[in-house]
Amino acid sequence: MTGLNFIGAGLIVIGAGFGIGKIGSSAMDAIARQPEASGKIQTAMLIAAALIEGIGFAALFAA
Repeated sequence: MTGLNFIGAGLIVIGAGFGIGKIGSSAMDAIARQPEASGKIQTAMLIAAALIEGIGFAALFAA
């Protein structure tokens, strides 16, 4: 692996972590505003986080 591959892999991991963190933050804000919808919000949050993580892994293997 060249140095650029390591930089790309690092950016992929940082981007995926930022995306999942943003989803978690937004979900907590939404649950605080509408506690009765927490089940639907958590389900959507987990699905979105899993998709981001999957794309991150796929990009990491491609780098």
